[in-house]
Amino acid sequence: MSPSTKTPERSGGFSRRDFLHGSGAVAAAATLQTSATAFAQQATGAAVVSGETTIELSVNGTKHKVKVEPRTTLLDVLRFQLDLTGAKPICTDGSSGGATILVDGKPMQANIMLAMQAVGKEIATVESLAKDRVPAAFTACDAQQCGFCTPGFVVAVKAFLDKNPKATEEQIRSGLNGNICRCGTYVNVVQAAVKLVKGDA
Repeated sequence: MSPSTKTPERSGGFSRRDFLHGSGAVAAAATLQTSATAFAQQATGAAVVSGETTIELSVNGTKHKVKVEPRTTLLDVLRFQLDLTGAKPICTDGSSGGATILVDGKPMQANIMLAMQAVGKEIATVESLAKDRVPAAFTACDAQQCGFCTPGFVVAVKAFLDKNPKATEEQIRSGLNGNICRCGTYVNVVQAAVKLVKGDA
C-alpha cells in the first residue's frame, strides 16, 4: 500500500465503528429492560417503580408477598426470600433438573422461570412432600448419594407417577431423563419409582 492510500491511524483509539457497536449494545439493553418491565406490569397489574414491585405467590398452600425485580427468578425467591432451599441452582439453563418444582401440578424448572410468571399459580416445592411416600421410597432404595440432585428427582418422580401411576420401568426411565445425577444413582432412583408403582412403598 502506497503512503498516499494508507489508512490514517485512529485518534484516541476510538473509531466510528466502535461507537456504532457500543450504541447498538446500549439500545439492545434498553429494549430488554423495557420488555421485562412491561411483562412485570402485565403480570402484577401494577406499575413497576425503580425496577421493583411486590407480588403475591402461593407456595405450598401459603400466600407470600415478596418484592421482586422483573429479572428475578422463582428459584431466587424460593431460596433467598422464603428460605425454601430444596430446589438447587445446579445449572442456569434448566438442563440438570435440580430446580424442579411443581407449578399447578406440572414439573417446571424454577431457575429459568421468572417469579412474575408464577403469579396466580400454585407452587409446590420438595418441602411440601415431606410426608409423601416418594421420599420414603427413595430412602428405602438408597436412591441418593451426595443428595444434591435428590430434591429435583423426588419432585420429578412425584409429578411423573401422578400422571402415569401404572408406568413401566422403561417409561419411568424415559420420563425422568430431564434430571441428572452426577453420582450415577439412576438405577436406585428407578427402583424407587418402580416400588411406588407396585405399591410396595
